Amino acid sequence: MSSERLIYLPLGGAGEIGMNAYVYGYGAPGKERLILVDIGVTFPDMDGTPGVDLILPDIGWLRENLDRLEAVFITHAHEDHVGGVPHYAELLGKPIYARVFTANIAKRKLEDVDLPTDNVRVVSAWPQKVEAGPFKVSFLPIAHSIPESAGLVIDSPAGRVIHTGDFKLDETPIVGEPFDAALWAEVSKDGVQALICDSTNVFSPYPGRSEASIGAGIKMLVGEAEGMVVATTFASNVARLKTLATSARSAGRSVVLLGRAMRRMVEAAVETGVLTDFPPVISPEQALEVPRANLMLLVTGSQGEHRAASAQLSRGKYLGLELKEGDTFLFSSKTIPGNERSVIRIMNALSEKGVDVVDDRMGDYHVSGHANRPDLERMHALVRPKMVIPMHGEHRHLREHAQLAEAAGLAAAIATNGTMLDLSGNVPVVVDHVDTGRTYLDGSVLIGAMDGIVRDRIRMALNGHVVVTLIVDEENELLGDPWCEAMGLPETGSSRAALVEVLEEDLSQFLNRASEKTLRDDGAIEEAMRRIVRQTAQTEIGKKPEVTVVISRLG
Repeated sequence: MSSERLIYLPLGGAGEIGMNAYVYGYGAPGKERLILVDIGVTFPDMDGTPGVDLILPDIGWLRENLDRLEAVFITHAHEDHVGGVPHYAELLGKPIYARVFTANIAKRKLEDVDLPTDNVRVVSAWPQKVEAGPFKVSFLPIAHSIPESAGLVIDSPAGRVIHTGDFKLDETPIVGEPFDAALWAEVSKDGVQALICDSTNVFSPYPGRSEASIGAGIKMLVGEAEGMVVATTFASNVARLKTLATSARSAGRSVVLLGRAMRRMVEAAVETGVLTDFPPVISPEQALEVPRANLMLLVTGSQGEHRAASAQLSRGKYLGLELKEGDTFLFSSKTIPGNERSVIRIMNALSEKGVDVVDDRMGDYHVSGHANRPDLERMHALVRPKMVIPMHGEHRHLREHAQLAEAAGLAAAIATNGTMLDLSGNVPVVVDHVDTGRTYLDGSVLIGAMDGIVRDRIRMALNGHVVVTLIVDEENELLGDPWCEAMGLPETGSSRAALVEVLEEDLSQFLNRASEKTLRDDGAIEEAMRRIVRQTAQTEIGKKPEVTVVISRLG
C-alpha cells in the first residue's frame, strides 16, 4: 500500500459562498507537494465588519507550508476567485496560471497596486497541461456568467481529479465557450477519482436556463421604453452586457458605460478577443448631447453598492447625467442575500423620481450562472467519479449536494473550510483539521479577524466612547480635575445635566477620596475611573461606553 496520499483542503469557499481557496496535495503525509486553486475575496457589511474594505481567506496554514507550494491556478475572473491575487501575490511568490481573459484581469489588479505581473502566466485550454510538482493540470472550458471560465483536470499519481469551478450547462452562452458534454465525457472516460463540484444552486429544482433565453425579453423592454433606459447587472457578466448593448442598438439608442469595473471588464474582454461585435459606446459627455429617448446607460451597482453608479444616479446627477420621470431602470441581476436593503433603498429613491423600476422577480431578465439540481445530476452522470466532494456553498448546500451524490450511488463527504480529506482510496476520509478564518483588508493593511480591531470598532459604534484625561505632578498631586470627552453619546442624561459634567463630578469625588497608594498606581486609577464612567453612563443614558483613560505625569 502506498505511503503517499492525495489530499484536498479548502481554506475558503466551503461552508460559505465566496472567498474561494482550495489546496490539493500529493506525497507523504505532512510532506505533500501542493497547488492552490483560486484565491478570492468576499465583501464586508456595516453590521459585522464596519470599515473593512475586503475579506480574504486566512492562508496561515499555507504560509507555514509555503516551501511545499508549487503553483496557483485561477479558474475564472470573478472577485471571489481572483480578488485575492494582488493582496497575496508577494507572499505566495509562485507562478499563477490562468486563461487569457482571467490572466488579463489578474495582471490589471497587480498593476493597480504597483506589483510586477511576471508571475501571471497565460495557459491555453485542454489539452495543454501545466506540470506543477506531482500534478499535471489542464483548463477545461465550461460555461458560467463570465468569459473563459474553466474547470480543472488535475492529474496525480493517485488518479484524476476534476475541479468544476463555478459552472452552468449552457450551450448558448452568448459570450465564451458553450458547454461541451462530449469533451467532458472524453476527459472522464478513463476514470475520475474525485469530482470537486459547485453546490450553489443545489436547491433549485428545474434545469438551468441559457443566457440566450432572456435576449428577446430584454430587447422588447428596451425597444418599448419611451425615456432614457438604464440597466444594471454584474459588471463581470460580459454576455449580459452584450445582450443589453445589442438591444439598445436595435432600438436606436447610444450606449454609455458607467462605472470603472464595467469599463474594465468590457475593455479586457475586447482586448483578449473573447468579446466581439460589441456596439460602439459614447462617453458621458457625449451623452449629454443625445436625446434621452436615444440613450441607454449600462451602470455598475446591481447589489446596491453605495458608491457605484446606480446608487449615485438614484441620489442625483452622476457625471452630468440624471434620471427623470418616465425613464426606465432595469435590474438585470439577482440580489445576493444580505444586499436586499441596499437594493430596495435605491429602488425607492428611483421611484420617488418617477422612474419605472423593473426587477427580475419573474425571471425574465436574468439567469443564474450556476448549475441547478438537475444539472448537477447530469454532471455526476457525465463524469462518473468515484466520489463527489461538494464545494462553493454554505453548509446546507454542501450537505444537500452530498446527499444528492449518495442517492446516485457515489461516495461523498462534506468538507468545510479547514477540513483535510484524503482522496486516495475508494471513499473520502477526513485526516486532519487546520485552523482557518478570515483576513480583513482594512484600509491598506491586512489584519486578522480575531485581532480585536473590528470588534473594538463595533463596540464603539454600539456604545459610544469616552476619553478621560488626568494630570498628576511629581508629588502625586492632581493638577486640576479630570475632564472627559464623549463621542457618539447623548449630551444629557436622566439627571438633565450635561453628561460629561456628571461624569467629571463622579470622577473627581473618587479621586478626592483616593489614597496616596492608589494615586501612585496608574493601573488602579485607570481601572477605577473606567468602571466609574461606565456605571455613571449606565445610570444616566442606559449605555456603558468604551472608555480610554489618559494619565499624564509631570516630572
